[in-house]
Amino acid sequence: MLICPVCGEDLLLSDGVAECAKGHTFDIAREGYVNLLRSSKSGDKIGDDKVSARCRRDFLNKGYYAPLKDALCAIFANQQGSVLDICCGEGYYTSAVAQNKKLSVYGFDISKEMVRLAAKRGGCTCFVANMAAIPVRSGTFDYAMHLFAPFNEDEFARILKPGGRLYTVVPGRMHLLGLKSAIYENCYENDERLPDTKCLRLVKTRKISADIHLASSEDIQAVFRMTPYYFHTGMKDKEKLTALTELDTPIEFLIAEYEKTL
Repeated sequence: MLICPVCGEDLLLSDGVAECAKGHTFDIAREGYVNLLRSSKSGDKIGDDKVSARCRRDFLNKGYYAPLKDALCAIFANQQGSVLDICCGEGYYTSAVAQNKKLSVYGFDISKEMVRLAAKRGGCTCFVANMAAIPVRSGTFDYAMHLFAPFNEDEFARILKPGGRLYTVVPGRMHLLGLKSAIYENCYENDERLPDTKCLRLVKTRKISADIHLASSEDIQAVFRMTPYYFHTGMKDKEKLTALTELDTPIEFLIAEYEKTL
């Protein structure tokens, strides 16, 4: 499935190295992932750092978002073929879907630390890459997953087989409303806006809802760091959360299923 990010030739993985026919080589890390990101920056300085990645892993491991994980597993329960998890993060959902042994599951993220943690979960082939130019062959994946990340329709459609399915997840209308209410005087429900597409046809949507109890200040801060609000909230409002030791909030996700039509 993987191609060389330099020349586009197929990559063969063996003996701790991924190599193409033109001799470009990429080391396979001890955890089993390969870094295919072309950048002049150190891989450790791109995407989420170690603290953010481990914070996300620890939060998800506590099962707060298990309803979404279970819904994705149910979608793939009777499927077979290949799956690409786009911007897979630390692999919580990727590894869960990979429990279906009839699937060949791949996952990538721009953060090397996220991919390292995803690879340690096992069950899938992990690599570091940029969503702007995914180093996989065109028209090879039966399915793709895409959770809480920017939408790149051209690349998503390119990597899918004709008739392939993309499952995109966006926050539902009520998602984390309890958290937002604790921070902002005037908070708004999410708009559930789905991306406009030309070569991907929307087939249907599914809504996943639940209520969760965040049992510690650590968990409250962890979920806050996982949201865009963390980067757009002033210090005064951020400090409102530091005094909280527990919090109840709804979680809600919209899973949109698309089909490749062109």
